[in-house]
Amino acid sequence: MSPGRLCFFLPILIYTFLANAQQSFTINSGKLRLNLRIGRCTSITSMTANGQLLIDDTAGACTNVTIDDRHYSSLELQTAPRVSRQANSLTVDGISFGNDRVSVRERWIFTWNDSSIQWTIKRSYPRALKIDESATPVFRFNGMDVWDGAYQGYGGLAWFYLFNERLCTYGVHTNTSCFWNSQTGNGLDVAVESAGRPVAMKYTRAADDRLEYGITVSDREMLPRYDSGTNRRRFIRGKTKVWASFDQAAGSAEQRITLKYFDVNERYGRGKFVGMDGSRISAVLNTIARIGVIDSLLFGGNSWHTPYGPICLHEQYIAQLGLAIDDPHYLKGYQSCLDFYRDHAIRPDGRVIARWAYTDEDMMPGQSTREGFYEAQWGYLLDANPDFVTNVAELFDLTGDKTWLRGQQQTCEKALDWILARDFDGNGLVEMMTDNERQRRGSDWIDIIWASYENAFVNAKLYHALIEWAAIERLLKDSTKAQHYEAFAAKLKSAFNRPLSEGGFWDEEAHCYIHWRDKDGSAHGRNTVTPVNFMAIAYGICDDRRRSSLILDTIESQMQRERLFFWPLCMTTYAPGEGNDWQFPFPNYENGDLFLSWGSVAVNAYAHYKPELAVKYIRNVLNQYSQDGLAFQRYGRLHQNGLGDDILSGNSLSIVGLYQSVYGVNPRYNRLYLEPHITPDLAGTAIRYNFRNARLTIRLDSGHSSVGNGRFTLTCSEPFGYATASDTLFFFPGDSPEPALQAISDGPLPLSVNNWRRECMEWEQPVPGAAIHPATYILRQQAPGAVFGLYADGKRIRTVTADSAGAVRIPATTASQFSLRSEPR
Repeated sequence: MSPGRLCFFLPILIYTFLANAQQSFTINSGKLRLNLRIGRCTSITSMTANGQLLIDDTAGACTNVTIDDRHYSSLELQTAPRVSRQANSLTVDGISFGNDRVSVRERWIFTWNDSSIQWTIKRSYPRALKIDESATPVFRFNGMDVWDGAYQGYGGLAWFYLFNERLCTYGVHTNTSCFWNSQTGNGLDVAVESAGRPVAMKYTRAADDRLEYGITVSDREMLPRYDSGTNRRRFIRGKTKVWASFDQAAGSAEQRITLKYFDVNERYGRGKFVGMDGSRISAVLNTIARIGVIDSLLFGGNSWHTPYGPICLHEQYIAQLGLAIDDPHYLKGYQSCLDFYRDHAIRPDGRVIARWAYTDEDMMPGQSTREGFYEAQWGYLLDANPDFVTNVAELFDLTGDKTWLRGQQQTCEKALDWILARDFDGNGLVEMMTDNERQRRGSDWIDIIWASYENAFVNAKLYHALIEWAAIERLLKDSTKAQHYEAFAAKLKSAFNRPLSEGGFWDEEAHCYIHWRDKDGSAHGRNTVTPVNFMAIAYGICDDRRRSSLILDTIESQMQRERLFFWPLCMTTYAPGEGNDWQFPFPNYENGDLFLSWGSVAVNAYAHYKPELAVKYIRNVLNQYSQDGLAFQRYGRLHQNGLGDDILSGNSLSIVGLYQSVYGVNPRYNRLYLEPHITPDLAGTAIRYNFRNARLTIRLDSGHSSVGNGRFTLTCSEPFGYATASDTLFFFPGDSPEPALQAISDGPLPLSVNNWRRECMEWEQPVPGAAIHPATYILRQQAPGAVFGLYADGKRIRTVTADSAGAVRIPATTASQFSLRSEPR
């Protein structure tokens, strides 16, 4: 080539080289590191968290759109973008992909500090488009085992163990995703800010077994693509397009993605478990317990992984799951869910519609709503009404959010009043939609057993809801409604406990409460239906110790004879005609199989009677988890093998019962109530627990227990309540909703209550060898004008008198031991 021709082509060659040159950049933020490649192919090519390689691929993280089944992305740009870098920022300008008809333009801005990386994506569309799929961005992690799963911003879970074949895809509506790996202890937070525009996320096991995680921001909420006519399915197999196509207007929008590393144990560690396998406890509560949360407004007990994805609104334990899941996101998410149910799943007359599902195959003809709620084909399942109320009441205890509660008050009253009106004969027991078993319709959770007319299962749930809600009416200052619900509950309890000969449910011959009575008075379900009997005991309907002992001992004797690892739905067979034909001969499905969803009421019943039996079956469930992950609907009676492809979050409920009834952890709206029933081999357990934006440590020992937040610690040998506010520690004796002692201190304060009787109250600051911080004490709940002798460090100091409000004030002092002893006036 001549020098002249070389001079002519040299600028063109240099321009072409520069246009195609790839530039590499590294971003470090604490334990999180990104490598970027920028050029005609622009992407994040690697991501490392605390030394663990998460992404290592040319297409590691990029943006894209799919239109008319053609894919366009930042991996194939029309020209190389421009890059500018400063100390803690990197801007990539001129990202453009598409063709003459489709044009997408973007600007990426990365900023970072020692704790996080922010990736701002500004995207513009010169013209309106019909988009099949969009990702801003999509991350391609190295494999499905990089993470155990991802918690959603509303408390749900994408559990990658369930992506058991290629091209499984799960889509949800959330703006945060929290990935975690229990083995490495590494976690990654991904949060999207989108100026109010809806955010959807999807997780896919790709054809090459990588985990693809895509973020979509759109002008309107993304709708599921499947099934035909319903558009409700969130989990699909054999394909990746979980979201329907959408219209994108011309214009610009932006979103900011924040990436942050976290330590899994520091955030989610549950403490020290003595006598129990803590790793299995955590695993069950971190996975199985959340599996019924299908999407941001769809909480239930059945898995999103299930073929038709049902939600049963007739399950009273969905809020209770949150007690042991112990994640504020779950509680906040369930509040929004119950608001959605209030607005769309309850008829104007107060009837709670029993179910929701991906499809309508389980629907009673003509009994569905636009949002997908329906009455089940098996019958009107009336426990949906009390269960909605119970979930609202128990969620309020977990959050203490009185504003939210007031927004539910009128609906809960309507739901209760609707079912109370079904006590047509005035005997205190509400009646079902059917009169007898021959009508072959279910009426409760055990839906293909033909329970009719006066159903003990539904009435037990109703009693529980009435007691819970009456207390709330009192809290909300409506004593008239409270008295109404309390009176109905008392009447129901009395009728429930009557023997069969007097129209009640108690079967003295079978030593159990029966399942139901037909309108003609005939008794059915005399086969010790365990949920009915466990609920009767756990909910306080059965307060006859002889009866409860007969029930529990009889059940345990048969458990030992059959060597069952968990309680079955019934101990012996239903009679012919009492259930769907295919459930016979016994045992089969709801006629005798093992459903773990009733573990919490069973644990509660035994924990108050023989806690060692409750602990035995909890350990059995944990052992079963180690064998099969509890990833089944139920277990067969004969071989105790997992059956059914419908994984139930209720499989975790015996572990929830461990927290609530054995460890005794019971959040109340204004305190944490602790009532442990531990066995000696559990002594020394120290649970880390989230309560009202505080991280508490709950210590359980033989003879006493304590709760502390690092500043205030309260110890007592009896059940007690704990709360703090600013510089004040509150002590609640027993399950009293009102504090009896306030301790006010500017410094750390360990307080031990040794005795709390009206005639003598004793407490101390047990700080041997350390300086005692001055504390002011206020005792409440005393009789106005009551006189006490005040003793400090063993010496009588003076006489004190309760004021007109029943309060006794002890000024700031550095004394260690105190007692207040009643004296004559």
